Amino acid sequence: MENNDLAIIEKYGSQDSELRDLYEQHQEYEKLLDKLESKPYLSPTQMQEIKAIKKKKLAGKTKLQFLLDKYRQAEA
Repeated sequence: MENNDLAIIEKYGSQDSELRDLYEQHQEYEKLLDKLESKPYLSPTQMQEIKAIKKKKLAGKTKLQFLLDKYRQAEA
C-alpha cells in the first residue's frame, strides 16, 4: 500500500466500517501468506490454500481500491 492510501484509510477508516474492514482483512491475508510462504516445504493442500488466499486478497484489494478512489475524488 502506498503512504497516500494509508493516510486515506487512517482519515476515513473510523467513519467507514467497510473501508476499515477491507484493510484489516487485507493485512490478515498478508500475514497468512507470509507465514505459509516462509515454510521450506508446502503440501499440495497448503499450495491450494495459498492460491485461495491470494484470490480473496485480490478481490478485497479491488474493493478497497474502489473505495480509496472514491475518497480521492471527494478530496480533489
